[in-house]
Amino acid sequence: MNSASAPGATQPSSELESGTRATSKGRILAWASWDWGSAAFNAVMTTFVFTVYLTSNAFGGEDRASAVLGGALAVAGLAIALLAPVTGQRSDAGGRRKLWLGVNTAAVAILTALCFFVFPQPEFLLLGVTLIALGNVFFEFAGVNYNAMLAQISTPRNIGKVSGFGWGAGYLGGIVALLIVLQLFVQPRFDWFGASTQDSLNIRLVAVFSALWFFIFALPVLFAVPELPRAAQARRLGFLASYGLLVRRIKAIYATSPHTIYFLLASAVFRDGLAAVFTFGGIIAAGTFGFELSQVIFFAIFGNVVAAVGAVIGGFLDDRIGPKRVIIGSLAGLLVAGTAILVLGNGDYVFLGMAWAGSTTFWVFGLFLCLFVGPAQSSSRAYLARLAPHGESGELFGLYATTGRAVSFLAPALFTLSIAAATPFVAQGEAQRWGILGIMVVLLAGLLVLLPVKSPDKAPIAVVPAT
Repeated sequence: MNSASAPGATQPSSELESGTRATSKGRILAWASWDWGSAAFNAVMTTFVFTVYLTSNAFGGEDRASAVLGGALAVAGLAIALLAPVTGQRSDAGGRRKLWLGVNTAAVAILTALCFFVFPQPEFLLLGVTLIALGNVFFEFAGVNYNAMLAQISTPRNIGKVSGFGWGAGYLGGIVALLIVLQLFVQPRFDWFGASTQDSLNIRLVAVFSALWFFIFALPVLFAVPELPRAAQARRLGFLASYGLLVRRIKAIYATSPHTIYFLLASAVFRDGLAAVFTFGGIIAAGTFGFELSQVIFFAIFGNVVAAVGAVIGGFLDDRIGPKRVIIGSLAGLLVAGTAILVLGNGDYVFLGMAWAGSTTFWVFGLFLCLFVGPAQSSSRAYLARLAPHGESGELFGLYATTGRAVSFLAPALFTLSIAAATPFVAQGEAQRWGILGIMVVLLAGLLVLLPVKSPDKAPIAVVPAT
């Protein structure tokens, strides 16, 4: 067992080891249901449908709308980075982890539903981006408490499998939600009032659907998983005083379990690369490999299925060989697949007498990328949950969110820089593919920073001061 002891420590063991020795399948299913439902906000609202609507010509032109949306999301990211650790800390100490998961989830659902009132006119752009930005803030706050619950509904023997199951549920939930949205609203199969495009009614109803989808599937975890007990020695702190405690705890973590901090830094880097795989995957498919929109959506569906399968398989491996090995193997697989796409490009080849088209290159190696993304994400969550001191998971996952936000510029910046650097040396239309190199640099950097970090079973649990 990882343990340590010191005067004033909250508990010398991890929250995972201090918890139950058995788990309930019902609680695990209820917990994963939140991941399933949250995909409506991630996939539908912020990735494929509503933000595309917000950046259309109806709101004053793509360039202006995209700039406004980007600025609002940047402000939201700053708010998350500054507030996430303290919100997690306060929910831990007050025994209100489930309460704040419910409050923040409800806030996301309400903000999403209010997007119904964003009519396709330039004067509604500010309302739309504000709602989406605020939704992102509360979604991250909810995610901090949701991730912290992982130690409550799993054991040291199955935490990897449970985390992988949750990630898989999220991927599959996104597919189902997108298919429903496409069939009922975007490309309706039958005529009904929700199919009306007047004042973009169909797209505005997507927001209502997404809010209901998230809220309904978030309910099970709020009923099935018990509330976190209030810390016995906890005392109420003012909001600003919470930052003083946070600083003291970060110092204590570094002093007593430095590899926890090292992992936070390493994961921040490679998680930015993982996010970029999905962020720029569709762009590369269309721009470099000539995929039509329907083909991009088709690939996205298959990619999410493969990612879900990868997350589940990675979860089983996590419990057997450890999260660090799963993450290293996944990052290595991503680098191999990315190199193949970069080198082969959209060219046509002949292997063993068989034709190999550029689209085949993207389908094969693009799906390999998706296969390895899921396990890396899932095992990162399980890795950190194993190192969380008793009763401190929320605060630690808040730091997880903060460090991720702090370096979230890396992959987009290197993607853009790589394209700019390649443009003078390649034919027109060939530079975009070199953006893959920028993403691979981030993944490689994350891998190299991770290598010297100890596995959770070899790192001591941090000793942190009580409130």
